[in-house]
Amino acid sequence: MTELDQALADYIEDEQKQGAFYDLVLNTKFYIPVYDEDKENVGKKDIQKDDSIEPVILESEGNHYLMMFENEERLSGWAKEQVSFVVLPGFVIVQMTPEKLYWAMNMGTDYQKQFVPEEISWLKDVVQQNLDEQEGAGEE
Repeated sequence: MTELDQALADYIEDEQKQGAFYDLVLNTKFYIPVYDEDKENVGKKDIQKDDSIEPVILESEGNHYLMMFENEERLSGWAKEQVSFVVLPGFVIVQMTPEKLYWAMNMGTDYQKQFVPEEISWLKDVVQQNLDEQEGAGEE
């Protein structure tokens, strides 16, 4: 059981622990499977600031899900093969997520969670407030 697994279990058991769970989500580096033309060179893709990526988005019951995993083993277990992926912290994923997109975290494990767009929008607000506070502190 990982620290994120434990935080999710704690949150499920006690809603008062949601803050600790979401804080950990925002600060965890997630493995995001991406489409890659180069089937010979699977694995981690390093991206630069202006690079664009095409994450694997799956559709289920009319909803579109960004797949994200806490580590490479969980990603490979879900994919059943080696795939191309990028590694991004949760707060960056939040900032990049368009409206109406869901998240599917750690699918195929005992500690999987789906995030709905309203939840992701709330996390976006939290990240923006944090960025605004940092900017304000830097101006003093």
